[in-house]
Amino acid sequence: MKKSLRIVFMGTPEFAAHQLFEIAKSQHQVVGVVTVPDKPAGRGRQLNESAVKKAAKTLGVPVLQPEKLKAVDFIDALTTLNADVFVVVAFRMLPQVVWSMPHLGTFNLHASLLPNYRGAAPINWAIINGETETGLTTFLIDEKIDTGRMLLQKRLPIFMDDTASTLHDRLKEAGAPLVLETLDGLAAETLQPQPQDDKAARKEAPKLYKETCQIPWGKPAQQVINHIRGLASYPTAITTLETEEGVIAPIKIFKVGHTPIDLELQIGEVVIEGKELLVGTGSGAIRIEQLQLPGKKPVDALSFINGSRFTSMKFL
Repeated sequence: MKKSLRIVFMGTPEFAAHQLFEIAKSQHQVVGVVTVPDKPAGRGRQLNESAVKKAAKTLGVPVLQPEKLKAVDFIDALTTLNADVFVVVAFRMLPQVVWSMPHLGTFNLHASLLPNYRGAAPINWAIINGETETGLTTFLIDEKIDTGRMLLQKRLPIFMDDTASTLHDRLKEAGAPLVLETLDGLAAETLQPQPQDDKAARKEAPKLYKETCQIPWGKPAQQVINHIRGLASYPTAITTLETEEGVIAPIKIFKVGHTPIDLELQIGEVVIEGKELLVGTGSGAIRIEQLQLPGKKPVDALSFINGSRFTSMKFL
């Protein structure tokens, strides 16, 4: 019979909530959940609970929502839970007083094949950089970000038509078995943590900012395609529409064809060919399939073409 561990789970988004639900189905016992404080959201500024808190409430698990992770009352509450291990998925950086507390350590599920793509946005950057493979890593947390000793890894392909959204969902599903395998290995004392090779950490995954989301039309078509794929459907690639009629407006682009088009246009030049909306890049062109004007709902390219009143367009 497999040994049951007492677990404190720490996380915030839906990606993490899925792992929590799957752990709760296993022989292991989730004795507490740590997540971010509720935050006002929407026009009514009502308090919004994280996906992990909602999952914990469904499971009937106690929830801690500290403002400060070094607060004495939070540390005391964690100590009282007497956990064997902490499991972290998409949460904040932990202070040593927290991650060093359980006797089996604290491990994190990270959505990349470490040591590459350390950082906040590994799924996005893997696609932006044109990778054909990614994966998941469980590792023991230490004092730096995503540098701890590795426990287990799982590889997944990145398909040509993958976006950050579709890859996110596949990694989310693949994460739970890896987390459970890691828990079982820690319980059975069969895992041998392996140090990361810092020299092999050639690619990083920093946080995405508004500047990151700007589409680099001057790059070759495939790189532009990858950039848009890597930001869909969140936080979304953005550009500026300029027309001969003097309209200048921000545009969100959600979906593009996944292969370049052998057509020479000026950089950012937008042309309509039949039912297709094409844009020039630094080398070749790409096909726009879904986009959104300010204050409007996302539409497919044909709907945009049929509703367009512009004689000429350019994306800046």
